[in-house]
Amino acid sequence: MAIVEHPINYTLAKRNLSTQLPDIGKPRIVIIGGGFAGIQMVKNLKMKDFQVVMLDRHNYHTFQPLLYQVATAGLEPDSIAGPLRKIFDDEKNFFFRMARVERIDAEQQQVYTNIGEIHYDYLIVAAGTQTNYFGNERIQKLAFPLKQVPQALNLRSHILQNFEKAVTSNSEEEIDRLTNFVIVGGGPTGVELAGALGELKKYVLPRDYPELDFKVMKVYLVEGVDRLLPTMSEKAGQRAEQDLAKRFDTIVKLNTMVEDYDGYEVTLNDGEKLISETLIWAAGVQGVIIPGLDKATVEKGRYEVDEINRMKGYDNVFAVGDVSAMYTDEEYPKGHPQVAPVAMQQGEQLGKNLSRLIRGKETKPFSYFNKGYMATIGRNRAVADLPGNIKFGGWFAWLSWMFVHLLFLVSFRQKIITLGNWVWNYFTYDRGTRLIIRPFNYRRAVDERKDELEEEDHRNDEQNETHAVSQEDE
Repeated sequence: MAIVEHPINYTLAKRNLSTQLPDIGKPRIVIIGGGFAGIQMVKNLKMKDFQVVMLDRHNYHTFQPLLYQVATAGLEPDSIAGPLRKIFDDEKNFFFRMARVERIDAEQQQVYTNIGEIHYDYLIVAAGTQTNYFGNERIQKLAFPLKQVPQALNLRSHILQNFEKAVTSNSEEEIDRLTNFVIVGGGPTGVELAGALGELKKYVLPRDYPELDFKVMKVYLVEGVDRLLPTMSEKAGQRAEQDLAKRFDTIVKLNTMVEDYDGYEVTLNDGEKLISETLIWAAGVQGVIIPGLDKATVEKGRYEVDEINRMKGYDNVFAVGDVSAMYTDEEYPKGHPQVAPVAMQQGEQLGKNLSRLIRGKETKPFSYFNKGYMATIGRNRAVADLPGNIKFGGWFAWLSWMFVHLLFLVSFRQKIITLGNWVWNYFTYDRGTRLIIRPFNYRRAVDERKDELEEEDHRNDEQNETHAVSQEDE
């Protein structure tokens, strides 16, 4: 009699992992990434002509522009994240697999993942970006990034835990470390996060912690150039700086770089040291480059593509969104900005072009329609730069910012939940999600991050060795 081992005793090594994808007799499109570009591409395909397989390490789409509100207790994660399967649950030719892509073999047209390999006829790289630490490994281990929902939840728990510790501390130096926050990067994310922390300081936390003198809480915003919001107009940057300083007591440091951080002190390039246990890194991003493709396709951390987002040197491999760089647009000789509207428009156009390709029709080049830029600074305060040299700020810009972001949310449910939270927060001067659902151990996370980086380096070394051996064999 055969002995059947109980499933609880199975190890990962014993599991028979497989993607379990059926062959439906149609060209297979594999999309790496369930962000704005990937979703819009699927929505604009003629699905009856293809089998579409989307891969992502998470089973949900994240509306990243509002991550800072999750981190500062303004919204719950389900307000800005929704299951990818739900978005396309009516499409019988759509398949989703939660997987980590490890490498691509363009010659064999295979994508290798942690759950097995997948053959493709067309490959779409829409993997987006990751935080760019500009080579500073110590900061990479100790700083808080803000690109994913788990990172936002970690930061929220860390902020609230710091105040719980501060209220029981009798050390002024420790209270300073716990209640000071340093944000690196004066772009939209940094400005919006600084404003949100300023609102917490002014309206919310003093009621929660009356024992603390909130004059000790300091929010620093450090930017390497001479103004905030460098991708927007000078007027917008000046207004953001003034509003942050006057309304929310933010200490803005321009023309300043962070040189080092040890978990307790932030060292600036002018020698000044800021005491803080919370360094939030919003200083830049870089494309997620997947091993296996020709390195000649990568230009400044992004895949170089032609006017229909086809990757340089390939016929059936495309890149869209933040990870792509299109130098054929005369208005954007250095590539399009890495923002959601570009990703959405590129995804939409590529979906239509693939449907044209399969039918033997002529493709149409991508042309970006810039609808303008917006950034919120805090309650009743925002800035907007719109086409036609229209620039405005204040309450109307803030209202416009909210309206636009509600439109971009994927589901109707998310729109209702987010609007409800915003209305409640506005009229009650409150943040209803100040919950430490899962305590965050900062020091343990640093050790885990160190191990993760070492494992990633080891994996990349192995992949490079394998690639080198295969080239020698050829």
